[in-house]
Amino acid sequence: MPSLNNEKRLWAQGLLRVVGVDEVGMAALAGPVVAAACMVTPDTKLIRKVNDSKVLTRLQREGLLDSIRGRVVKIGIGAASLAEIHRLNIYHASHVAMLRALRQIGEYDWVLVDGRRILDPAFAPGRHTEIVRGDAKSFSIAAASIVAKVTRDRLMAKLAMKYPGYGWEHNCGYPTIDHRKALRELGITPFHRQDFGTVRMMLSTENQIALELEPAGVSPS
Repeated sequence: MPSLNNEKRLWAQGLLRVVGVDEVGMAALAGPVVAAACMVTPDTKLIRKVNDSKVLTRLQREGLLDSIRGRVVKIGIGAASLAEIHRLNIYHASHVAMLRALRQIGEYDWVLVDGRRILDPAFAPGRHTEIVRGDAKSFSIAAASIVAKVTRDRLMAKLAMKYPGYGWEHNCGYPTIDHRKALRELGITPFHRQDFGTVRMMLSTENQIALELEPAGVSPS
C-alpha cells in the first residue's frame, strides 16, 4: 500500500511542499491524456484506502475523491489535447499535461513523479524524483492517480454521449474488445488518436476499401 515514506524523507530535509504527479490515458485509443498533481505537507494525514487507481474500482475511486480533496493541500489538473498528442507524440504530450497540472499548484519544493527516468528536456518542473510504480508506493502520487483517473473517466463519459456506440462510458477509450469492434463497425471519430496503431490500421482499411470501390480509370478525389 502507498505510504508517506518518500514524502517524509523530503520533509526531513526541509522540503515541506511535496507534490505527487501522475497521468492517465497514455495507452487509450481515444481522448486526451490527463495528469493530476497533489501537494502534501507534514500536516497531511494518510488515507489508508488510497492506492494505485488501477487496482481500485470506479466506485472506490469516486468515493475517495472527496477525501483526497479534503486531505491534501492543493490539487492541480492538466491535460494534453488530441492535436498535441499528434504533434508531440504521447510521451511528450503526457509531460505537457503534467506541467500544466503543476502550474495549477503554484509554488512547491519537490515533485515525485510516477514512472521511469524522464528524458524529455521540456519537462523542467524544478527538482523532482521519478519513482517506478510510484502510484503503488507514494501516497501523494497515488492520490494524484485517482484524481486524474476520475477526471478523465468523467470526461470520456461525456464524450460517450456525443459519440455513442464505442463504450467510452465504461472503457474510457482504451482498446477493449467492444471498442475495437465499434471502430470496425462505426469508423473513427475526431477524438480517436489517428497515429496509434489500431486506429491507423482502421484508417488504412477504410482507404483500401474506398480505392477498391472506385470505378476503373477514375482517381479518387
